[in-house]
Amino acid sequence: MPVTDRRTQQSIALSFLAGYVDTVGFIALFGLFTAHVTGNFVLIGSELANPSHGVLIKLLAFPAFVFAVALTRMAVIWLERGGKPPMFYLLLLQLVFLLGFMLAGYLIEPVSDSRAPLALLAGMLGAASMGVQNASSRLILQHLTPTTVMTGNVTQVIIDLVDILRGAADDALRQRCIKFFWPIVAFGIGAVGGAFAYKYLLFLALLLPAAILLWLGITEYLSEKPGTETPSTL
Repeated sequence: MPVTDRRTQQSIALSFLAGYVDTVGFIALFGLFTAHVTGNFVLIGSELANPSHGVLIKLLAFPAFVFAVALTRMAVIWLERGGKPPMFYLLLLQLVFLLGFMLAGYLIEPVSDSRAPLALLAGMLGAASMGVQNASSRLILQHLTPTTVMTGNVTQVIIDLVDILRGAADDALRQRCIKFFWPIVAFGIGAVGGAFAYKYLLFLALLLPAAILLWLGITEYLSEKPGTETPSTL
């Protein structure tokens, strides 16, 4: 598969995964955002003004996210110095955190106390998993659209659509609009899918994003073998 096609496929799949996992975390863990982690600041402010039991789990998610981003950065540096393509290993790292998120949640489901150790651990592992994905998008997939926070993507699509409608768009702009559009759609579908999956499967709903990461990892690993990649220009 050409490099461009594979990276676009990854962008769409990871956008679906982010919407899915973020929604599962939000429903299961008292409004915790695992992908859009800065959104927790708003919720923390709200809960500090109107005290409830959901502040600690949101506070702990942030250092877990920061740790995962830093770990990803160091892993990329180490792998690149060793001459190893890092994407496969980053997908594997994200998968480990995601499975930890699922296991911790499964052992305590349904979560009735946000301060329970396993609930806190689940939230931290979920945020760590999405931290790896955020960092991967910046470090490895920077030429594609962001896959975890859609606000910038939606803004860009609207700007491009306005230019298309007023007849000021060239082919490059139209292609950029398409590139930003599909991850937004995938994220939305993932969010809806995650909500319904959690309703019926609870934390076992995370088996689907785990399978997506496994599939992406295998695809990446096979593509790294000599002679399996089709050259392509971006």
